[in-house]
Amino acid sequence: MDLPRIFTIRESSHRIHNPLTANKYAALGESLRLSPGTRVLDLASGSGEMLCTWARDLGFTGTGVDISTMFTQQARDRAIELGVVDRVEFIHGDAAGYVAKQRVDVAACIGATWIGDGVPGAIELLDRSLRPGGMMLIGEPYWRRTPPDEQTAEDFSASAFADLLGLPDLLGQFQDLGYDVVEMMLADQDSWDRYTAAQWLTMRRWLDENPDDELAPQVREELATEPVRYVRGIREYLGWGVFALMKR
Repeated sequence: MDLPRIFTIRESSHRIHNPLTANKYAALGESLRLSPGTRVLDLASGSGEMLCTWARDLGFTGTGVDISTMFTQQARDRAIELGVVDRVEFIHGDAAGYVAKQRVDVAACIGATWIGDGVPGAIELLDRSLRPGGMMLIGEPYWRRTPPDEQTAEDFSASAFADLLGLPDLLGQFQDLGYDVVEMMLADQDSWDRYTAAQWLTMRRWLDENPDDELAPQVREELATEPVRYVRGIREYLGWGVFALMKR
């Protein structure tokens, strides 16, 4: 049970596996106005940067669950580095269907609502671990601008983005599911750059070190095509944000 290698090759040097910067995560944590000791469950927690830095800076405690063995180990190493191993734990496992043994104050799924087959299912899954009156964090892309033509839409791998909403419609979806939107933190083009462009150097260095690997042709093709595809499509048209929700 693990992520396909291509994902870990692209993002092996990332601490954050989505287009929010460390500063934006710090601002998000502060904006929630939660007390030290707040218990967090993070499904698809990646390399654990959110949980580890919030534990260090805000006194939160928490559990992260992720299917990647590499990212889970990076999260555990980060907890040691930041001196928060007594506050956070990281579990290697499939976050889809994971329910906390004890209900938590904050339940998060940041950029991985596919574990619930979309936003409604991810919200239903998180709700099973959330205490009454708790807060939910959903990280999700949306259309910042509608792509103008078929070629631009194809740059997004259209099947993966066919169901995306505009930002007003996404917030409306949360409302329709019975939740108040109580905070949000949105990516900007600079934070998209730091997430996406950082992959290119990682891929190039990986290629230099692994020229005979079976995935080298795929990585070479991505490195040759992704920069133009990114600036033509994602950077201009795709938004991304983390939205804090509370059940009505």
